[in-house]
Amino acid sequence: MKTLIRLLAFLGWSLAASAQTAGPDGAKGLWMTGERDAVIRFAPCKDVPTALCGTIVWDKDAGTPASTCNVRIAQLARYADDAWRDGWVFDPRENKKYKGAVRTKGDELRIRAFVGVEVLGQTEQLQRVAALPAAPVCEPAP
Repeated sequence: MKTLIRLLAFLGWSLAASAQTAGPDGAKGLWMTGERDAVIRFAPCKDVPTALCGTIVWDKDAGTPASTCNVRIAQLARYADDAWRDGWVFDPRENKKYKGAVRTKGDELRIRAFVGVEVLGQTEQLQRVAALPAAPVCEPAP
């Protein structure tokens, strides 16, 4: 009986773990930053459709000189080992580009920026949102 309970527990854990693995499409959509000051849309890149790009589509500073509307903050070439990799992420606050990786788990997205090896990086956590906040509004990219 204990063996059956362990087997059922293992199967339940395995199903739950596989349900949380989002796959390459899991990152697509709208994501609010942890500071709630910007929303990033992740979608296939227009110029490289097999890659994933992240672009700021809502910024609390829209319409001001501090606006980061329409800034591409990520371009990642391939999905492997549960993450988008082989590309870059851009931090508009520091105006610096880094190597990057993007992972999702449920309604959380983690952007890892690093120099050299991934273990020596910094992670920003975002939350999925269904829609953009009403105001302020980013003007469409030219």
